[in-house]
Amino acid sequence: MAYVVTEPCIQCKYTNCAAVCPVDAFREGPNFLVIDPLECIDCDACVSECPVEAIYPDDEVPEKWEDYIDLNERLAESWEDRIINETQDALDDADEWAAKEDKLDKLVETW
Repeated sequence: MAYVVTEPCIQCKYTNCAAVCPVDAFREGPNFLVIDPLECIDCDACVSECPVEAIYPDDEVPEKWEDYIDLNERLAESWEDRIINETQDALDDADEWAAKEDKLDKLVETW
């Protein structure tokens, strides 16, 4: 089992979760973070650090976000050199985006 970052992270990109990860499993995209399932050790440290409640164990991802399991795996591979392991500033309008839904079309996959 690995943890999965889901839709609430899009356009927010809070990094508290990445800073507590003991194995550097987080990868950074332009406006989203993912967890590399091959690196994740299922420690649960990141879950409580996410202010938008975007992180779930892969077997507990809400049905509406199940596609994020494959998305995390695919983007972790694409962003393999984009390891993030420290706190950075969230995106400028993160607080405005935090509660919005249906944001998948806002996901930017390339730098």
